[in-house]
Amino acid sequence: MEWVFDGGRPCLDLVNTMRNRHDTGVELLTGPEVLAEWLALAGFTTGRVPVTAGNVLAAKALREAVDRVLLADGPPEKMDIDLVNNAAAAAPAPPPRLALVDGVLRREVPAPKDPVAAAFAALAADAIDLAASDAEVRICAADDCGLRFCDASPRRNRQWCSMARCGNRAKARAHYARVSGRE
Repeated sequence: MEWVFDGGRPCLDLVNTMRNRHDTGVELLTGPEVLAEWLALAGFTTGRVPVTAGNVLAAKALREAVDRVLLADGPPEKMDIDLVNNAAAAAPAPPPRLALVDGVLRREVPAPKDPVAAAFAALAADAIDLAASDAEVRICAADDCGLRFCDASPRRNRQWCSMARCGNRAKARAHYARVSGRE
């Protein structure tokens, strides 16, 4: 499967690394190299960073906790809230510094000491912001999809993770049913 970044929020793109949740589920984070690729494509790291098997387990745990927090029917479990909060606090961003470059003061932000932990912290912070916002997290209405997405549409009536993929297929099926008399 290809990576999909249609969640509308980075934390939902992480959640969407588990596909076909409506069925048996397909795990996309299958190893350190794969997680390193996803972190780079998602814009959290530049190039390949060293990722361990422990990082993969941590990413999966964070992913599932974020999913349960954002889609809970009622108050989410304290364990999931704690996991998200701990991930957000685990790697604070390094403070900015002043640098004198060619006689001009510039603001520099040093690279984090642990870019993987910094990425997880940013993903957890994004989940916290989303959970506390008035945006809605939905599950794609396509029977064969199940991706999560942020519905920030004015009427909160978005149905598909992507109009180009799932929405287009649904509209094509409905059109075919209408013109072939199979309504």
